[in-house]
Amino acid sequence: MECKENVIHYLSWGFIVGAVAYLLQQTRTQTPYGRYVTLDGTPGRTCPAKLAWFLQELPSFLVPMLLLLSTDTQPSLGKDLLLWTFCLHYFQRTFIYSLLTKGRPSPLYIVFSAVVFCSVNGFLQGHYMLHCATYDDAWQTDIRLGTGGMFEYVSGANFFGEILEWCGYALATWSLTTFSFALFTMCSIGPRAYHHHRYYQEKFEDYPRSRKAVIPFIL
Repeated sequence: MECKENVIHYLSWGFIVGAVAYLLQQTRTQTPYGRYVTLDGTPGRTCPAKLAWFLQELPSFLVPMLLLLSTDTQPSLGKDLLLWTFCLHYFQRTFIYSLLTKGRPSPLYIVFSAVVFCSVNGFLQGHYMLHCATYDDAWQTDIRLGTGGMFEYVSGANFFGEILEWCGYALATWSLTTFSFALFTMCSIGPRAYHHHRYYQEKFEDYPRSRKAVIPFIL
């Protein structure tokens, strides 16, 4: 399969525009999942947390794996390592985290939206790495590969970790495709970390004032 450059380009920019729009939306309201879900006694409108996480994360693992298994490409350390890094992350999110989570049920429209996003993103990242990306031998020593008790410093250390992970992934792959995903991640879970931070400040009188929301010592 040839690289679908136009598709990758427009999808990437679509993610970038969507990320900014979602960021603006979250400055006005909280996305109703997790602790911000208000259960109205209508179980048909929600999905159990374990099932919701499994369903919404699965496409990000399954789509790249299907592309990989159905594609005959030449071995490449850079492409193989980066694609398997992506797949390993979503293997953990799909098959391990979903079994361990004890969160609240998620609204069905949130689950559906996440399934659509992860399906498109799974194709976007998988197709780009398999058919578009190229890395020479010097890539292994590139400075962009060097990234890296955090709850003492930020309320959303888990969110900070995921933002750092995908920003590092974007630096390693050095493409608009992965940048668009990293930006969408930042714009979607960054405000959520701020909402958590504000929630803790209101709930606990002795909450440390020096602790930031998502970026240590800054924000």
